[in-house]
Amino acid sequence: MGKPRQGTAPPGRIHIVGGSLRGSRLAVPLLQGLRPTPQRLRQTLFDWLAPVVAGANVLDAFAGSGALGIEALSRGARAATFIERDRAQAHAIEADLVRLHRDNASVRCGDALRILAEPATGNFDIVFLDPPFDAGIRGQAAALLDACGWLAPQAWVYAEAGKDDAWDVPGRWLLHRQREAGAVRGTLYRVGAA
Repeated sequence: MGKPRQGTAPPGRIHIVGGSLRGSRLAVPLLQGLRPTPQRLRQTLFDWLAPVVAGANVLDAFAGSGALGIEALSRGARAATFIERDRAQAHAIEADLVRLHRDNASVRCGDALRILAEPATGNFDIVFLDPPFDAGIRGQAAALLDACGWLAPQAWVYAEAGKDDAWDVPGRWLLHRQREAGAVRGTLYRVGAA
């Protein structure tokens, strides 16, 4: 996610809003471009995903704080994979997973676009796609997810963008739900649905 910004206070902590880990705190590091999903948007997202999150294999691409993937584990996801390019933050996610006694998760440290361009290491039922807004890579990340075998049949993909940002998604991604919270727009897609 980049180097820490100089001269600003750390953003603080966020907490898991539901499931077995409800109330657990996660540190929010001081990283360029890091913008954790607002709590009310996270709650809405997991209300949308409630029927499908239990038992799901989850990918948290551009993981940042890891809050979306950890929230999914808290709510019964079978397994989670986190991709985070900042080495210190990847270690922080690993430490949170150990502290929270989650051994059904793994963290890959590296550039998400490079990893997503590789042959898939698994088929994911739910994918969280939240790259830095100003990086201009959302469309490329979506195309790689779709083309390289990362998505299970009829997977769900949650994508975040600025509320005024437009971007293309693969044609078989169908808009399911959308909500705005402040300057952020969260969109849930169903992949390959009729």
